[in-house]
Amino acid sequence: MNPFFSPRSPLLLLALLAAFALSAASGCASKPKPAADAQAPSETDEQIFVGDTIEKNYDPNVIIKRAESFFDQEEYAEAIVEYQHFMELHRVHQLAPYAQFRLGESHFKMIKTIDRDMSPVMRAHEAFEKLLKEYPGSRWEGDAQDMIRACRDYKAQNVMFIAQFYYRREAYYSAAHRFETVVKQFSDLDVADDALYYLAMSYRELGLIDWAKDNLIALNQRFPDSKHQSETRKLLARWNAEVPAPPTTAALEPADAADGTANGTSPRPAAVPTAASPLPSFR
Repeated sequence: MNPFFSPRSPLLLLALLAAFALSAASGCASKPKPAADAQAPSETDEQIFVGDTIEKNYDPNVIIKRAESFFDQEEYAEAIVEYQHFMELHRVHQLAPYAQFRLGESHFKMIKTIDRDMSPVMRAHEAFEKLLKEYPGSRWEGDAQDMIRACRDYKAQNVMFIAQFYYRREAYYSAAHRFETVVKQFSDLDVADDALYYLAMSYRELGLIDWAKDNLIALNQRFPDSKHQSETRKLLARWNAEVPAPPTTAALEPADAADGTANGTSPRPAAVPTAASPLPSFR
């Protein structure tokens, strides 16, 4: 027997260990490889949120993809940052009108209710107005105009909400100023119907009957199908019936001479405010 390969020989032990290691390596190498058609993430999509290299921070396609991803996930605050970043860097890019529209839309999506903070409404309105101004004739122009109208409706509803809050609490002076704001600034919206009616009612409560009458007449003319028409006609009929007949010369007493009637002139009526006269500024 070869002394080098006796059962207790260290060389034999090393040879066995080497053979075992080769067998294990061969077994690992023979494991099946993944199928070639296995689904792999897109290289572009995979890299959108990885790192923050200079190239990716300025690449318009990467920025817009990142913004769209946030928008689709309803993470509008993050989307706003990305769309704004795109507009700051690529204002003349072919996607700029789209990015500007999406910027406004992201702000609009953050609107809660009419009794909450109106900052998102203001910012959305500004973004859509900017689109119309800087990119006239873009394919997003019609949609932007629709969104501007929606923003104006939110603003009008917010002012009406505050006005009715004061009206219910009989703070008619404060209510009248806000109803008047709706009538003047949002006359093309449906809410102007209610605003005009409650403006007249506020004037009535303040004792300004002539102002109230003028606004009810305007309501009849501008909104013939208003739900307030019935009440409006009743009030106008009653107020017209209450107008006193003008005094005659024969009815004047000699004491009226102090009022300037000694020479046959009629008494000077007190100044009556008109609907054209604005209320004092609210403070």
